[in-house]
Amino acid sequence: MQLSCMYHPQKNSLIFNFFSWYIQFIIKKDFSAFNYDRTDIKADSSILLLSNHFSWWDGFFIFYLNKKIFKKKFHVLVNSDNYNKVGFLKYLGAFAAENRGKDVLETLSYAGKLLDNPENLVLIFPQGKLHSNHEKNIDFKKGVMQVINSSKKKVSIIFSATFIDYFSKRKPTVNIYLQHWENEEYVSLQLLKSAYNKHYDQSLVKQTQITE
Repeated sequence: MQLSCMYHPQKNSLIFNFFSWYIQFIIKKDFSAFNYDRTDIKADSSILLLSNHFSWWDGFFIFYLNKKIFKKKFHVLVNSDNYNKVGFLKYLGAFAAENRGKDVLETLSYAGKLLDNPENLVLIFPQGKLHSNHEKNIDFKKGVMQVINSSKKKVSIIFSATFIDYFSKRKPTVNIYLQHWENEEYVSLQLLKSAYNKHYDQSLVKQTQITE
C-alpha cells in the first residue's frame, strides 16, 4: 500500500469554529474597512480562486470572504513550513506537499479532485511565494494547470486582486476585486495568466483612483 506524501486538512469543529470567529474578529479589529465585489457563480459549481499573494493576511482574507459570499468548504494550498508552523491552518482547510517532486504532483492532483465536489472552494496563490503589493505583473507557476487538468473541469474560476491602503486612517482598508472568468473549453497557462493579469491591471487602476 502506497502511503500519501502530503499533509491533508484535518477536522475539528471546535477549533474551526473558534478560528472562524477569530479571523473575523482580527480583520474587523486591525482594518478600518473590508471591501469586496460580488460576483455570480453557479450553485452547483466548485470554485478555484486565484489571488495575488503579498502578506500573512491573504489566506485569512479569502477565508473570511468565502464565509461572507461564497459559503463553500474552504481549502487552501500552503507550503509545508506554514502547514507545520501555524498549527491551526490544517483545521481551516490547509493542505501541503511534504517534499518536492512526486509529493507536489500528488498534492496538485488532490487539489484538482477537491474541485470535482461543487461544495468546495480551493484557494491557490499562483505566484507560489510572497511578493510586494506593488507588483505590476503576477507570475503563474505551472502547478495551477496541473490542478485544473486533474479536475473534471466543471469549476468556476474566480480571479481575486487584493490591495491595502491607509489613506487618512490609522488602520488600513482592504479592497478585494473579484471577477468570475468565463474560461474557454481549452485553458492554457499563458491564457490563464494573461486573463488574470488583465483583471489585476484593471483592479489596480480602480485602486489608484480612490481618493479621500
